[in-house]
Amino acid sequence: MDPLTRSIVLIGMMGAGKSTVGAVLQRRTGIPCIDLDDVMEEKAGASIAEMFTREGESGFRDLESKILADVPTSLRAIIVTGGGIVQRPENQAKLRQLGTIVWLDADPEILFARATENRLRPLLASAEDPKKTFTELLLKRRPIYQQLARLRIDTNGLSQVEAADKVLREIAALKERV
Repeated sequence: MDPLTRSIVLIGMMGAGKSTVGAVLQRRTGIPCIDLDDVMEEKAGASIAEMFTREGESGFRDLESKILADVPTSLRAIIVTGGGIVQRPENQAKLRQLGTIVWLDADPEILFARATENRLRPLLASAEDPKKTFTELLLKRRPIYQQLARLRIDTNGLSQVEAADKVLREIAALKERV
């Protein structure tokens, strides 16, 4: 199927820039952007941090999986995912059905700095050693991102606009190969 007629699914670690790149992609393409974290917050009436506190990680992941399962495969959108959504096999299968999976990546030090720049993420906020927790999560998730992604976009040194433009160029190059 043509990569440009399907959804663009952004995956990657916290700090990869998925939400900001997704917003830029929406402005560049006119395709609606659906940030699954925003959908979860709206449905739950609580922030991601509050959901983690109230439900624990397992409960949070259950809700995340339900929200993803409800996304129609016929939808054409920029879909922004949370960093841990790839951990469940059923989510991996659904992401593949939704569209072209693009992994936004950067050097671990850059990802960690971005992830902790404005606010600590729930998994890091509760950690005794946030850097160690981040590194462990990255080691666990990176092989999954690599296996799932049709494209890997290295965002080191790129602005959000440059990263979004690179996503569009790489998807256009995929179309040429189809």
